[in-house]
Amino acid sequence: MSTQTSTQAPGGGLPGAPAYGQASGAVSGRTWIAVAAGMLGAFMAVLDIQITNSSLKDILGSLSATQEEGSWISTAYLVAEIIVIPLTALLTRVFSLRGYMLGTTALFLVFSTLCGFAWNLESMIVFRMAQGFTGGALIPMAMTLVMTKLPPSKRAAGMALFGLTATLAPAMGPTLGGYLSELYGWPSIFYINWVPGVLLMAGIAYGLDKERWHLDQLWNADWLGIAFMAMGLGCLTIFLEEGNSKDWFDSAFIIAFAAMALVGLLGWVVTSAMREQPFVNLGLYGQRNFLVATVLSAVMGMGLYGSSFLLPLFLGQIAGYSPMQIGEVIMWVGLPQLFIMPFAAKLSAKVDNRILCSIGLLLFGGSCLMNAYMDATTGYDQLMLSQIIRALGQPFVMLTLSNFAMNGIAPKDMPSASSLFNMTRNLGGSIGIALLATALSTREHFHSARLGESITRYSLATQQRLDQMTQAFIGQGFDPANAADKALKAVDGIVRREAYVMAYNDGFFIVGGILLSCIAILWLSDPVKSPSGGGAGGH
Repeated sequence: MSTQTSTQAPGGGLPGAPAYGQASGAVSGRTWIAVAAGMLGAFMAVLDIQITNSSLKDILGSLSATQEEGSWISTAYLVAEIIVIPLTALLTRVFSLRGYMLGTTALFLVFSTLCGFAWNLESMIVFRMAQGFTGGALIPMAMTLVMTKLPPSKRAAGMALFGLTATLAPAMGPTLGGYLSELYGWPSIFYINWVPGVLLMAGIAYGLDKERWHLDQLWNADWLGIAFMAMGLGCLTIFLEEGNSKDWFDSAFIIAFAAMALVGLLGWVVTSAMREQPFVNLGLYGQRNFLVATVLSAVMGMGLYGSSFLLPLFLGQIAGYSPMQIGEVIMWVGLPQLFIMPFAAKLSAKVDNRILCSIGLLLFGGSCLMNAYMDATTGYDQLMLSQIIRALGQPFVMLTLSNFAMNGIAPKDMPSASSLFNMTRNLGGSIGIALLATALSTREHFHSARLGESITRYSLATQQRLDQMTQAFIGQGFDPANAADKALKAVDGIVRREAYVMAYNDGFFIVGGILLSCIAILWLSDPVKSPSGGGAGGH
């Protein structure tokens, strides 16, 4: 980010921010309250990506919408969120950190309430898009708060808090959504935002000083680049979210959005290179550590959202779990992180972060491979160990990647770095879910075909099984013809079930394999430890 305000702090940061690289010292209670409020906002924004998943059936029933139409409830939020994240650096300069956080949080709460009052699918999609546009900015602003308001010696603790928001929220979304929907009805998943939202606004209003707005920067902004960015990222997200349901490139709709995404992204890169002061500094991707960190951030997003996508689906479809039961399984990937993250923060200041990140990727990837051997009887007891191992690995990855991303970044580029880092993680999540949804569909067809080759009417084992089931149905009072038909359908159902179990296993194998393969990419970066001195915190 090249544009600066006229009232910068001595270190070149945001208006009103303390100088970057100042000597480590005590941090006031006001500052910690502001940072904690920022983390609450990031957690709330990430949580709302996933929170509708476990309540989708109830929402669609109330809005008289089909499953395919209902996918736009999540897509609308993701599209708006991915567009606003790169804009956050510009909007923070214009309205100040305090002003923008208060304003966007207030609007987020209004649109969350309207989502609960939605009267049809169209109104829900519009309100979810507005909710994503106002809430998405809270994610990079939390990271910016850590880098601008905390001295280097305290940033490890701040980054640990930020890491928790990124890893806990995707796990807690389906859990919280399931509980609230079952107890209070689906509108409550939107109304609950008022609790953290009001606390956030109070914390920011108390913890940050008022600053002058710089509305003149809106006139000088790179609006052509912003238009290209919005078209590119928005169309790319729609392409990824809707591609599988529309058979990818067999659909003219998907082809059109793929083309628009390509034009938009290329246009964004070209206009950014031509501008002396672009709205977000894409040149940061030219720094090796930042590039490696953002690539791995995308992979981490794929792992976080991918595993949060696969496991609830498996438990609902195969194990027949209710949303609340699914939440009881998923919570084990969240709770242990509360105890691990402080330990990871201390280690990150003493140990080469590449080692810690490698351990985290090994644990996270290994936990996914443990889930690649599930069967139809797998449930709470069998999944607890893999969930705990996943919880042990995720904090090490998120904390260290944040350190890699911010290592050596110039003070004026901190908001840009935060925006791009978080944007790539969200994009990685969309790519991961699109990849896994397609893999589930194709691998289920593959396994069904392979199982069907063995289970035929001419197989002795199949004939014996059909005879046993037919007799069982006759014993229940069905006539022989209906009993034989029911037996055949039951065997077909078992084949489909086993094919889906194998497909879910394949999905976890893909996620685990990708995470483990990234350990090699990680070692292309320079050694880094958590901030404890001057500059951006690199060692």
